[in-house]
Amino acid sequence: MPMDAATLGAAAQEVRKALVGARIDKIQQPTRDQIVMLLPRGQRLLLNAGANQPRLQLTGLLRENPAQPPMFCMLLRKHLTGARLIEVTQPEMERVVCLHLEGRDELGELCRRTLVLEAMGRQANLILLDDGGRIVDCMRRVDLDVSDRRQLLPGLFYRLPPAQADKRSPLSLAEGEFAALLSGVEEDEPLHRWLLRSFFGLSPLVCRELVYRSCGSTDAPAAALDEVQRSRLCAAWDDLLRRIREEEYAPTMLVQQGKPMDYSCFPIAQYEGAAEAVSFGSMGELLDAFYETRERAERVRQLGHDLRQTATAARDRVRRKIAVQEKEYQTTQNRDALRRAGDLITANLYRMEKGVSVLEAEDYYQENMPVVQIALDPLLTPQQNAAKYYKRYNKAKTAEKVLREQIEKGKVELEYLESILEELWEAEGEQDFRDIRAELKDGGYLKQHKGEKKQIKRASKPRLFHSSAGLRISVGRNNRQNDLLTCKEAAPGDLWFHTQKIHGSHVILHTAGQPADEQSMREAAQLAAYYSRARESQNVPVDYTPVRYVKKPAGAKPGMVIYTTYRTVYVTPEESQVKTLREE
Repeated sequence: MPMDAATLGAAAQEVRKALVGARIDKIQQPTRDQIVMLLPRGQRLLLNAGANQPRLQLTGLLRENPAQPPMFCMLLRKHLTGARLIEVTQPEMERVVCLHLEGRDELGELCRRTLVLEAMGRQANLILLDDGGRIVDCMRRVDLDVSDRRQLLPGLFYRLPPAQADKRSPLSLAEGEFAALLSGVEEDEPLHRWLLRSFFGLSPLVCRELVYRSCGSTDAPAAALDEVQRSRLCAAWDDLLRRIREEEYAPTMLVQQGKPMDYSCFPIAQYEGAAEAVSFGSMGELLDAFYETRERAERVRQLGHDLRQTATAARDRVRRKIAVQEKEYQTTQNRDALRRAGDLITANLYRMEKGVSVLEAEDYYQENMPVVQIALDPLLTPQQNAAKYYKRYNKAKTAEKVLREQIEKGKVELEYLESILEELWEAEGEQDFRDIRAELKDGGYLKQHKGEKKQIKRASKPRLFHSSAGLRISVGRNNRQNDLLTCKEAAPGDLWFHTQKIHGSHVILHTAGQPADEQSMREAAQLAAYYSRARESQNVPVDYTPVRYVKKPAGAKPGMVIYTTYRTVYVTPEESQVKTLREE
């Protein structure tokens, strides 16, 4: 699903039409690879230089910003805040977009700056140029150690990425030239691969679509072309170039089993019934819909990396500890053999002498009294050997009780750490991670370093929703908030929802003392299933009960409660419904 040059051009066209002439009010850097520019009328321009999702787009999504802006963000604020966007350009069929801006320098003199987005996968970058074309700075500096072909460092003149010598721009072909090139294709070469090999600026998806529209198959070789199909391919090629030149785009997203799988700025029909082609009114809307879930997952991965490592290490440590304890517990179940050995030694003291390493005696605990061998310590007397076996028996008996308690405590701790990991995957912003970090510190899983700066405490609020009937629904973001919701804020008559024996958030349906309608209860149950480990499952069991029946045991871990007098409903979580119910 790469953003090819044609799709980038479609996004740049929208930016050009909507923002040329507008001034930049604010600049933000929500993540390491993203820059968001806020302009008048609530418009937002997103520039993403990440390796997995480089792009330029108008965005309607709100993104949480770090408490301390990165250095590159501060640099852009210094040079571009208040500047006016005067032009948006794109080199022909290249994955590069240049934003030309006009503002004032520190002395108040009029000056020009250029912000260049190179949306080229792993080489993606965002570069600020001065009015002379020199690099002021870039998101990722490239020196000789990284590349000996092209360096990107402050003070150097900027040069466009080198063109691919063995490929041509589709727009450079003269009339009829494509048909001539098509005649020279080797018969066994798939046509979509020939298109990719010969021309730059087009994604594999678009190349396959051209072949599909002419041959009815995406992997047809050149040998399969008859005159009619050859004519269709040339017509499809000409229509594609016409769309690009006239900026006639049709933003399309391909959805498979409810999940976005690819997108293009042209109509796509090659998947037939295997995927649904969803049309959008603009590239910005399409890209927001496509990348929203991916961005959230990437943000969680970046912000919660160290916390996830800590929680995972603690969980694995507890698992190993439980495994060792269970093994020891199984050993204690054979303790009766120790007592019997002591009894047999005592019964045969008259036959034993010091220095014997093995006692052979009849086992009167078994039928037919078979002869058994009992290992002895030759340095001990017979009485001392018997006492040793009795001591081991009593130790195993005591260990059984202690180990049973320790294993139960370990399982509770393991369940708690699993809930922490679930919270980390569901976290949506920096405040969520700060709350989880504080919880881990309070639990002793993270050390409080001396001299560590105290974070500014912000009031963390639960996720808020409204049911179809207008009832308020609160969903906890973490264990602490679950406790606060259930034990402090919820009224005794409100309804409490939680997935049955599955880690998830506490959900409160606020009833205001009135009976809740069935639809609101089902929607609250769906929220409980969605914000749990069973998000991708179907027919998820969700328990619900009035809050008065939910109790927190003394000394229990955060988020751990017990409940009685409950009912269970089975629901299937749907992301579209969650978005519909959510309070903006």
